[in-house]
Amino acid sequence: MPHADSALVPSGLSKTEFWEHVHGQLASLLDGQRNWVTNLANASSLIYSSLLAFEPYFGDGDRAVNWCGFYVDSPLFPVPRTSQTDVGAMEVNLHRLLLGPFCGKPACQLINVTPGKARGVCADAYMERRTVLVSDVEAYPGHIACDGETKSEVVCPLILRADGEQVAVGVLDLDCLVLGGFDEEDRIGLEKIAELVVGACDW
Repeated sequence: MPHADSALVPSGLSKTEFWEHVHGQLASLLDGQRNWVTNLANASSLIYSSLLAFEPYFGDGDRAVNWCGFYVDSPLFPVPRTSQTDVGAMEVNLHRLLLGPFCGKPACQLINVTPGKARGVCADAYMERRTVLVSDVEAYPGHIACDGETKSEVVCPLILRADGEQVAVGVLDLDCLVLGGFDEEDRIGLEKIAELVVGACDW
């Protein structure tokens, strides 16, 4: 099967069935690959494309998911080999998530998750190690608006579980054009996908 066909969505699915379908398609797509950049790129594309095809819950109209992607803990990014930036002038005490693979319009390049300075939906999901479901982003304290058209959002932390510890390595972030665009079924489905993605990658 061509890789692009993994984003095809059968008609008549319930939300629960839809997320089970996406999970299965993604598991096959990630099989045999452990690089997190490659896997997050395919994951964001598959989720985004599948949601655009999932009528009547989302689709490509006024209920569309307008952004789907990842923010990843900055130490996990490769160290630059060459740079024109004065490394000594960089903020060495800034703990941040950097923009990773995504689908949608250009987005915020980093999320500050330094204790005491963190704010916004992505930062809260990362810091609190829990999914944050926001029905109205304008009403959310500290919301960071990357796209003014976004009305609702859901963010799942990426939790790496090893040796009895839980370490957050980033977040999976989705935005929607309509108020209340996401519900508990979406949260459950996305949390399973986040777990799949974390387990499929070497960090």
